[in-house]
Amino acid sequence: MPDVVVIGAGPAGLTTAYELQKLGLSSAVLEADHQVGGISRTVDYHGFRFDIGGHRFFSKVPLINELWDEILGEDFLLRPRLSRIYYKNRFFDYPLKAGNALAGLGLFEAARCGLSYARARLRPSADAKSFEDWVAGRFGYRLYNIFFKTYTEKVWGIPCRDISADWAAQRIKNLSLWEAVRHALFSSGKSKDGQVITTLIDEFKYPRLGPGQMWEACTRRLAEQGNPTHCDVAVTRVRHARGQVECVYGQTAAGEPTEFAGQHYVSSMPLRELIRALDPPAPAQVLEAASRLRYRDYLTVVLIVKRAEVFPDNWVYVHSPEVRMGRIQNYKNWSPAMVPDPSRTSLGLEYFVWETDEMWRWDDRRLIELGTHECAQLGLVDPRDVEDGTVVRMKKAYPIYDHGYQEAVATLRSYLETLSNLQTVGRNGLHRYNNQDHSMLTGVYAAENITGARHDVWSVNTEQEYHEEQRQTDASAGGDRQVPGRRA
Repeated sequence: MPDVVVIGAGPAGLTTAYELQKLGLSSAVLEADHQVGGISRTVDYHGFRFDIGGHRFFSKVPLINELWDEILGEDFLLRPRLSRIYYKNRFFDYPLKAGNALAGLGLFEAARCGLSYARARLRPSADAKSFEDWVAGRFGYRLYNIFFKTYTEKVWGIPCRDISADWAAQRIKNLSLWEAVRHALFSSGKSKDGQVITTLIDEFKYPRLGPGQMWEACTRRLAEQGNPTHCDVAVTRVRHARGQVECVYGQTAAGEPTEFAGQHYVSSMPLRELIRALDPPAPAQVLEAASRLRYRDYLTVVLIVKRAEVFPDNWVYVHSPEVRMGRIQNYKNWSPAMVPDPSRTSLGLEYFVWETDEMWRWDDRRLIELGTHECAQLGLVDPRDVEDGTVVRMKKAYPIYDHGYQEAVATLRSYLETLSNLQTVGRNGLHRYNNQDHSMLTGVYAAENITGARHDVWSVNTEQEYHEEQRQTDASAGGDRQVPGRRA
């Protein structure tokens, strides 16, 4: 019997098991899918490798940077970042550059955006409850409509006024218009207090064969020390009694029942599904709170294009409302090894949907035809150059930050804390839009808690600071292992 049963083989679950191994504890990791990595996996299609979205390996937490280097070693590449916004048949640099934005918008529209911004800053809203309130109050309504509204509503599938302001505060708090302009015009890179500031990072680490290479390497390291990962095991029931989890039950892809017991349990499965799996069932008010949590699902339509170069970006945000796609990844610009033939390019077209949408049920051929048509509509690809394609569907990719999620999560957290040997980690385990590094940090905390530490796993990624804005003093740049929120 392992010391710890870990549910989910994404970054949070595998990091938990990896840290437990370093602490001298055994584990068994259960993964419902046939492949490890969760949303950070890499899919291989006839030698073309692609992400489920793009995954930059950048963190403000030195400990996580150390873990990445420790697990993957020399297979890391240092890659330049180029990302742009596509809007009204033009590309806008992202992060914004004053000259580029001015040329793209035109003098008249740029002046109107400037006046709208000035009005918002002179008369700020005292109580921003929604994403729309928060962003429009910081950037002005005209810039909000151009650079935020359409893309955000594609991603979440609900009006911006129905998205909690938490989402904006967490993701773009420090990305002010002034900082964007200052970053474009001045190159010193330091604030008055001597801190090094990178408004948005311009390079990042990336595994040579994609992010899944990291988690495949981690899984091998675990197995070498007798800590197995069981894929194709979907947890269906979590039995508990007297304030502790006693056993988890699952089902293999072949339909065979299975069970795993340990002294401790760590779960990264969606919080709503964990609550529904409890046996005996949670109280009615807890089940009702779980039912209020929502998730956004995700499709990647991959096109194999008979061209060595299509566009120079790592990825492009598509703000044009006339197409459904929200973002395009250009995988060979992340790593040349992501394509088997340098004369070909693979593009990942990202569509954000609900599992209940008709589009989710379309066959692959129809989705590939849609993606080809939309790329041609944007002038990016000649349909005659598209020679193949495939589709990957990812359920519950994004926890929804609507106006009721905080109250629901608080109810679930309070109930789960009555189970003394169970912790939840990761994006879906905490119903928080964690990036990969934050998800890993929750796994580190959970592992150390099992050995007597008292970290608050739920506090990770609540600092509400944009994840790519790096702010550090020159003296602290050398790799202090201290991380936010740790309590000895």
